[in-house]
This record gives sequence, structure tokens and C-alpha cells, in this order.
Amino acid sequence: MINRFFLFLFILIFVSTAHAEYRTNIKSINTSAFSVPILLYHRFGFSVTDSMTITIDTFESHLKYLKSNGYKIIPLRQLVDFYIKKNKVPESHSVVIVVDDAHKSVFSHMLPVVKKYNIPVTLFVYPSAISNASYAMTWEQLRELKKTGLFDIQSHTYWHPNFNKEKKKMSPSDYNKFIDMQMKKSKDKLEKELGIYVDMLAWPFGIYNNELEAKAKQHGYIAAFTIERRHAKPYDNPMSLPRYLLNNSIKGKTFERLINNE
Repeated sequence: MINRFFLFLFILIFVSTAHAEYRTNIKSINTSAFSVPILLYHRFGFSVTDSMTITIDTFESHLKYLKSNGYKIIPLRQLVDFYIKKNKVPESHSVVIVVDDAHKSVFSHMLPVVKKYNIPVTLFVYPSAISNASYAMTWEQLRELKKTGLFDIQSHTYWHPNFNKEKKKMSPSDYNKFIDMQMKKSKDKLEKELGIYVDMLAWPFGIYNNELEAKAKQHGYIAAFTIERRHAKPYDNPMSLPRYLLNNSIKGKTFERLINNE
């Protein structure tokens, strides 16, 4: 009876302590202390050539504002690690920078600025374009980015499909296989060519749903990203984290209001 009593007492103390620690952790995570903007870029240039191009002057003005106002650009991995319970809450005034599609201007125009400011960037790539499409980087250029230690290269599916349109054209069986191919082939190709580990995914066109999320998890993705325009919050689903899709008009006071969540 005595042994049982002490066993019961030990369990009670353990559960109470764990519950208290859990409550402390929950209290430490709130929207005022945890609100991280993920800034999404695509193409860069010395002038604006289309709606997705941001000039180098505008991009550098973003970085100057962040630096002079006490913001810290953190790796996307650091933010994701919080969501999968591997890391502490990101510091206040944390910001993340990501790029989709691997356009060649990332190498020719963005890279020198990234080196100048020594900032971490996550690049989401769809491998079918690499060393094939005229607008895209080559595998050798991606390897050069990797060597800098500043770029984390992750998946954007294999060829950037519109899953909603593809679903309408295919049988359920064919569509299921199509999803598997897009997620697995991209991951496999990037890992083989670059010697990296791929476990993050940017949803093409920001399209996602429960079915796609479940498939992504099956293929080893631990986080995925939309183009919903808001800051990442502590209780967001790591398979649908929001990002701000930027264009060249978002600068000056407009950029300041975005960063400050106004």
C-alpha cells in the first residue's frame, strides 16, 4: 500500500509540474510577442519589367528599413522549428525572407545584395525549369547559392501546377498519382542535384486544401506556405503558413505599415 501511495504521489507531482510548465509556455506565446511577417519575392531587376519584378533599389530599401528599425531577419527554418516544437519562440521583430521560382535574376541581381547584408533566404524551386527554361537558373547556379551558406533551397512542386485545374481534368486515381509525382519528384530531384534535405513546400498559386496537406505530410514535408497576406501567428497550421507576396509598389510607408502589421 505504501509503495502504491508513493507511486500515486509521484505521478500526481509529475502531471502537475508538466501541466504548470505547459501553461507557462502557452502564456509566453501571444500575438503581441509572436507575429512574424514572411516576405515573398520573385524576380529582381534594375527597372520594373512586369508585376512580379522588384527593383534592387526597392529591395535594398526594405533591408535598410529592417536593419535601422531593430528588425532581425531570421532563417525560415528557425520559424518552422518553433511550429514543430524544436525551437523557442522567435524573438520580437523577427522577419523572414523567401523567394519563389528560382528566376535567374535571383543569381544575377539578388545574390550580391544578400551577400552585402549577410541575410538568410529560403528559395522555393520547381526543378523542371532548372537548366531548361530561359528565365530560370541553372543547377550550377543553385549550387553556387548553396555554397554561400545564406540560401536554403526547398520545393515548389515539380513544375508549378494549378492543382484546382488539374483536378478537373483528371480521374480521382490519376489526380492522386499526379499529386504524388509533383511532391516526390521535386524533393528527389533537388536532394539528388544539390545534396540537400528538402522538407518544406511552397504551394503553387497559393492553392492548398486538406487533401494536399495530407499528401505533403506523407512525402516528408513538415511545413508548407501560402500567399495569404498576414503575419504568421503562434497557432497557425505549419502546413499553411502565410506569406506576403510583394511587388515594387510596396515600399516606403506602405512597406512600413506591412511590416508593423498595421
